[in-house]
Amino acid sequence: MRLRHIEVFHAIMQVGTISGAAQVLHISQPAVTKVLQHAELQLGMPLFERVRGKLYPKPEAHRLFAETEKLNRDLQGIRRLAASLKGRAVETVRLVSTPTIAISVLPQAMTAWRRDFEQTRCELATYHTSEIVNALRLGEADLALSLQDPRHPGIVAEPIAHGMLTVMAPAGTWSAQECAQPIGPAGLTGELIGLADNDPIGEIVVAACEAQGVQPVFRTVVQTYQIARSLVEAGAGTAVVDPFTAASAPADKVQRRLWEPAMPVQLYLLTANHAPLSHGARALANCIAATARALLEEKAGA
Repeated sequence: MRLRHIEVFHAIMQVGTISGAAQVLHISQPAVTKVLQHAELQLGMPLFERVRGKLYPKPEAHRLFAETEKLNRDLQGIRRLAASLKGRAVETVRLVSTPTIAISVLPQAMTAWRRDFEQTRCELATYHTSEIVNALRLGEADLALSLQDPRHPGIVAEPIAHGMLTVMAPAGTWSAQECAQPIGPAGLTGELIGLADNDPIGEIVVAACEAQGVQPVFRTVVQTYQIARSLVEAGAGTAVVDPFTAASAPADKVQRRLWEPAMPVQLYLLTANHAPLSHGARALANCIAATARALLEEKAGA
């Protein structure tokens, strides 16, 4: 099948009629009919049952639709890119981030960056670190943010901010004097919110507890630090999280104490080693770094 065949075929599958496909593609009905007939001729089989002006896909059409769906999306993306180039659109910055940083740091950073880059298009997505590596290597993202250095030969990991592992508890859990002191495994009491077994911070917490002969019991286990933060805010228990998540929590709902033994947590800017950042992307990275550092400094001085 040619690309034009796939485009027309997908339009018909989506709307179910020749006339509807013609409207979607902004071409004439005879043109749609001609392309479909040519596609079926090349395939050597009909793709649709014709019943009173409507087309009903055959089983082969459903299988073909599933196999060509990604290619059709790529075609649409190429069309949008061509339109933007024709219209002399400004650059596009594609940023992917782990959910924690996307929620705790990015909103303020984006606001600051927009003051100088009002017209630049920015596409934001949230991935886990393993998915981020693939996106960068495949050229699907320009820059990324993670609390992990993936240690991949094709990825450059640049530390841009760092803080310390932090314990969060519902407001009123500790006295002001206690909040000024770090807390270790032996000090964890009440309901504890755990992190998934493969989470780096979760592994650190469990290892520190076991080293001191403490066996923590986690009756609630979550996949992201943001869920842990939300549970703490609601009074559901205590959690050990990254400093950026802890710093972004409202002071009237949570209390914070540094984890003991002290454990630094880095925020990394990840890029593909073969793809230098554009001016707009580098400026965004600088805004993110400044925002992350300011967030931690503000909470440390509070």
